[in-house]
Amino acid sequence: MLELLQGPLLISLLAAMVRIATPLLFSAMGELVTQRAGIWNIAVEGTMLIGAIVAYMVASTTGSPWLALAIAILACAASSLIMSFVTIVLKAEQFVAGLALNLLASGVTLFWFQAYIGGREAPTFIGFDQVPIPYLSDIPILGPVLFSQRLLTYVSFLVPILVWFFLYKTKYGLEVRCVGENPKALDVKGLHVGLRQCLAIMFGSMMSGFGGAFLMLGYSDKFVPDLIAGRGWLVVVAIIAGNWMPFRIVGAIFIFAFLEALGIHAQVVGIPVPHQLFLVLPYVASLVLLAGLRSRTHQPVALGIPYNRE
Repeated sequence: MLELLQGPLLISLLAAMVRIATPLLFSAMGELVTQRAGIWNIAVEGTMLIGAIVAYMVASTTGSPWLALAIAILACAASSLIMSFVTIVLKAEQFVAGLALNLLASGVTLFWFQAYIGGREAPTFIGFDQVPIPYLSDIPILGPVLFSQRLLTYVSFLVPILVWFFLYKTKYGLEVRCVGENPKALDVKGLHVGLRQCLAIMFGSMMSGFGGAFLMLGYSDKFVPDLIAGRGWLVVVAIIAGNWMPFRIVGAIFIFAFLEALGIHAQVVGIPVPHQLFLVLPYVASLVLLAGLRSRTHQPVALGIPYNRE
């Protein structure tokens, strides 16, 4: 196992960690805004899957990964209206609604994929290439790890900072946090609670779709039904483990990404450790983090509680 932490293997391991973390960062920051608005949207897995299949169909048809990314984000924005209607208008139980949407997305995406290929071999496409940053990519160790990635990976480094700034330094961010903590206070001021929750759900779904589409366009050339492979659930776990704080969530995501990269490299090197052990390590890590946060949670007070005007 120690050979993974030495020389070129260590650099490869850390670079893989950054690649694995990228789609999780996009999805997690969007879901954080949604949960800060008081909505438990656990349909991240299904939304990422929708983003992936739409990106695949558009990219393999048009050959443009950027167009595929844009349409995937719009498709996930449209799908968010289902969650908004069920949880805000019908005031259904949010966990049940999220689980139902995950199951719906799993079935619908498989149907779309089979209908799209029509019995033929699944077409492939050319996705996003690596974009090394001149000079910085030549820095020993840090260059290959941080500055020889895809363009959107560099963007993902900025997303947590932008989300933090929005939530804590802008009027609209304050309103979002107020919806999750004390929605009645916002309602008394004459501001529409449901509208802000709907917009938060839409933003979260768009970012989850962004993550799913990037996973498809950046690291694969062909869709498979289990492409997301539980990453949506890891996003939800990372938000809880990160105590609903943007930069702590980033830390949790990188821990999970490192453990997944470690499992992949252990298989490649041939270390005689069951791969299933590495699959459960992120969840074990989340339990350890949760144990340390149990007495000082920053969970929004009204999270998961439908708001009813009196």
